[in-house]
Amino acid sequence: MSEHVHIHAPELPESRAEGRGAERVYELVAAVLLSLATLGIAWSGYQAAKWSGMQSRRYAQASTARAEANRVSTAAGQDRLQDLLNFNRWLEVSTQGNQVLADLYERRFRPEFLPAFNAWQAEDPVHNPNAIASPLYEPQYHLANEAKANALEDLGNRRFNEGKDATDHTDAYVLTTVFFAAVLFFAGISTRFDWLQLRAAVLVFATVGLAYSAFRLSTLPRL
Repeated sequence: MSEHVHIHAPELPESRAEGRGAERVYELVAAVLLSLATLGIAWSGYQAAKWSGMQSRRYAQASTARAEANRVSTAAGQDRLQDLLNFNRWLEVSTQGNQVLADLYERRFRPEFLPAFNAWQAEDPVHNPNAIASPLYEPQYHLANEAKANALEDLGNRRFNEGKDATDHTDAYVLTTVFFAAVLFFAGISTRFDWLQLRAAVLVFATVGLAYSAFRLSTLPRL
């Protein structure tokens, strides 16, 4: 019975050299991906931290502005009540013909009330049935504290909305960090594969992930 001798062709040095060359290229690509992903994670984390700090400051400013608006609004209500009471007393003693007391109450009118009071008197309300019923309804009647309270309320709303935007930006940077971490994972495990085709596929996937992460990073606002 004849024996068959199987002769295996030895691997050519050129093939081994090409394999080692491709492996070095893949290792270099993996190193570049790891470096870029690490930088992306660091920058995303830095921006997320800054936006988080901005969020806290804006919410605190919104709370402070609204609290101050409530305080000033209360003061505006007290000013309006004082104007109403002084005017009612003046009107009462004026109709009774007590000019001395009327002059006394008029001297107690607040400076903000006087323009409206003068405009109301100019309408001759005693004889003019179309006159405005009270100086408090005159266009000239303005409360500085009321305007300040409205401005503070608007400021509080703006700061609150800015805080919400900062929260959204923080979440977006944190999500981008997750994408960069995925790039780190795939670029890292690519070096574990001896099968070069599989390693190449993993690196392509990691490269696509890096490109997407970088695109997200470029669209986000920065502080």
